[in-house]
Amino acid sequence: MAIGTSLPEAATTLVAALKKNSDLAIGNIVGSSIFNIFFVLGISATINPIPFNTALNTDIAIGVASSLILYYFVFAGKKKHVVERKEGIALMTTYALYLVFLAWRG
Repeated sequence: MAIGTSLPEAATTLVAALKKNSDLAIGNIVGSSIFNIFFVLGISATINPIPFNTALNTDIAIGVASSLILYYFVFAGKKKHVVERKEGIALMTTYALYLVFLAWRG
């Protein structure tokens, strides 16, 4: 389900970034993430309670750290309200490393 909801958002964000519409790109990513976490997870938990797995604490910590890093890039970086190319590359590299970690963890 996550791929089905995330791919259109990723495509929209990519097109917005290529057209230099950074507000739409950042808003789309943040908005879709919040929607997926709160709405989809909330509906799922309402239908069938979801037990908490403490093995996911690392994932939660990585999510919080990523959000704080993005917040820093957007609001406290050299240029406010701009994610520069090197910062975008750093975020994508971090994501790739996280995917490697998930594959390694199994």
